[in-house]
Amino acid sequence: MLTIEAIPAFDDNYIWCVYHSVSKQALVVDPGEAQPVLDFLQQRQLNLSHILITHHHYDHVNGLALLKSHYHAQVYGPHNPFINGIDYYLKAGDRIELLNSSFEILEVPGHTLDHIAYFSPDLNSSDLKSTGLKNTGQPNQPRVFCGDTLFAGGCGRIFEGNPAMLQQSLAQLAQLPAETLVYCAHEYTLANLAFAQALEPSNSALEVRIVADSSKRQAGQPTVPSSLALELATNPFLRCQSPELIRSAEQYSGRSGLNRGDTFAVIRDWKNHF
Repeated sequence: MLTIEAIPAFDDNYIWCVYHSVSKQALVVDPGEAQPVLDFLQQRQLNLSHILITHHHYDHVNGLALLKSHYHAQVYGPHNPFINGIDYYLKAGDRIELLNSSFEILEVPGHTLDHIAYFSPDLNSSDLKSTGLKNTGQPNQPRVFCGDTLFAGGCGRIFEGNPAMLQQSLAQLAQLPAETLVYCAHEYTLANLAFAQALEPSNSALEVRIVADSSKRQAGQPTVPSSLALELATNPFLRCQSPELIRSAEQYSGRSGLNRGDTFAVIRDWKNHF
């Protein structure tokens, strides 16, 4: 059976591990720290066969060298020569087969220029199960590992791209099936939802989500993965067509007649100072 579990790292990172309970083969996504992954693999007697990288930031790649020295895992990632240890460079439209599952590569720049995401339409059919950390969804449910591009209730900061670039990347993710589970790399959800509520205080779906995710955090549980449908209903960076959100952006910026692109740029900057 395939299982997906979150390995906590640093203060708020999640390193995602997908493993097969029979073969004991595993892959991890964005190992910014090696030791939590080594401990996790040892506890479950797993062999690390593959590593997936979404972008070059240290908290996503710093564990690569040590993990490769222990397990000789094959590393997949974006075409960035400054990431030491990648064996296979990936680009938009590529498809890889790992753990008897298919992953399609999406280029989603904006947070960084090299950022990619891994979309699996069904992640090996019916052999997913629940974990102690999180129910991993239903059989055949699509999943996307999106690093720091799309967060639960938010999106990444713009370090190397521009607002239009990041908005286009988020629009690409928004076109995935609504039932897609979104595996992001940080536990930023409650802070993101507080900002979202400041923008859209009348959003009833957002109110329900805040209560549900607050309960999860109080119980020591991750708020991720979320579903794309939930993001479309509550994430302000996917909702720049909302009249209430546009009014909030206009009031904050002191400008009128904002279009969707203008609104996105305003709220992305606003979030940096919220």
